[in-house]
Amino acid sequence: MSVIVTTIASIFVFSVVILIHEFGHYWTARRCGIRVNEFSIGMGPALFCWVKNGIQYSLRALPIGGYVSMEGENGEEEEEEELSSPPKGLFRLPGQTPADALARQTAPGRPFGEVSVPRRMIVVAAGAVMNFVLGFLILLILVSSQPYITSRQIHDFTEGASSQASGLQVDDVILSVNGHRCYVAGDILYELSRTQNYTADFVVKRDGQKVSVPGVTFDTQTREDGTVSMVLGFRVYAIEKTPVTVIKEAFSQTLYYGHLVASSLVDLARGRVSVNDLSGPVGIVSAINTAVSYGWQDLFSLMALITVNLGILNLLPFPALDGGRLVLLAAEGILRRPVPPRAENLINMTGMALLMALMVFVTFQDVLRLT
Repeated sequence: MSVIVTTIASIFVFSVVILIHEFGHYWTARRCGIRVNEFSIGMGPALFCWVKNGIQYSLRALPIGGYVSMEGENGEEEEEEELSSPPKGLFRLPGQTPADALARQTAPGRPFGEVSVPRRMIVVAAGAVMNFVLGFLILLILVSSQPYITSRQIHDFTEGASSQASGLQVDDVILSVNGHRCYVAGDILYELSRTQNYTADFVVKRDGQKVSVPGVTFDTQTREDGTVSMVLGFRVYAIEKTPVTVIKEAFSQTLYYGHLVASSLVDLARGRVSVNDLSGPVGIVSAINTAVSYGWQDLFSLMALITVNLGILNLLPFPALDGGRLVLLAAEGILRRPVPPRAENLINMTGMALLMALMVFVTFQDVLRLT
């Protein structure tokens, strides 16, 4: 039963995150006057597909990706293809004959390269933007379901707490830890988990003024297994839930998740995190399995992190990613001429090969961690 639930939850998470990303590309492409040939959810062989107004909509076997195929997006206008036989599992719309369903109509719009550079940049960036929007909406639901909102303002200290003795005070609002801004209470815990020697530098709002509190120390406790953990030594206030505070908290938590992803990438670049610690689809499914065991709120929280993570990763200036395409479009805008199609295809193919190699590597690491 657990395997079935995890499978359903994984397909749900991957499908929704991919659907919203590709819908961003699709919707903006249509609005910007670009001809869309296919909207696909999933990769690999088509399970079901149907044609409407010249656009083929496909559901494919592997729920690990998707794409929106736009006319001429690779620098050359694609040749019209004739559907001589129905794709496997072809859907017909009400009132359509098989011939109508197979008819290759010309979708409205112009080829990708004939649209202005700013519009093309909007289309390319829209997928990641929609991932951020999805993350915000999920967190809005989660915050709305909570009994209260956790603030960053200190309510009281435990007796003899080192954090109080070393400078923090009741009613301090924590603004940053070790130079990193704290948007939500989770930011405080995250930054403290990265401290060394259980000491951190704080900036707080005290009596309306920003005050630096360097060298705040924290108590520790040793668990039965011998591991040592930090003890905060203080509690924070709860914030009353209103429409304004809920929206503000959901937005702040979206920034918090973005901060988590960005910090992880920086740690990876600096060598603080090993490439061996990266996770692929197998690792994500394992995380989904754990989240499902705790309940829907944990599953949705993980889903928010995944969609924000996808949005940020797609904006990285790496070939084959949306960020890489934005760089090429920016170069076209500056130079006032497009990048040669062969060069663009070579760049994208190289980037895709590197990404696939990385995917194979992290999947192998995921499998080793499960064995």
